[in-house]
Amino acid sequence: MKTFVASKIHNIHVTHKSVEYVGSIGVDSVLLEESGIDPYEQVHVINLHNGERWVTYAIPADKGVFSLNGGSARLGELGDPCVILTYEQTRQFSGAMVVYCTQQNDIEHLLRYTDEST
Repeated sequence: MKTFVASKIHNIHVTHKSVEYVGSIGVDSVLLEESGIDPYEQVHVINLHNGERWVTYAIPADKGVFSLNGGSARLGELGDPCVILTYEQTRQFSGAMVVYCTQQNDIEHLLRYTDEST
């Protein structure tokens, strides 16, 4: 078995932070659905501004929201662009849905990685 990317939300921007919240990240529920990420699924987050990378879980949020909660709130600032990824273990890559976001966390465009992608 190998580990492959399963879904990706690219260029999502931090809109809220709350250290007092008990962990996780809040992500616009439409972005979760379009990317194939389930509520409460484990995700990897990469902050493109400062290089921080961490593992947490995603919870559904309102339109346009990307909230860093609990300890995650210490890993980014409002406006920071990030990437959210999930992975799956399988014998062969079967593709991955990618959602590209605008500065306002609207869907800019969708792409599907395939084993034929370059």
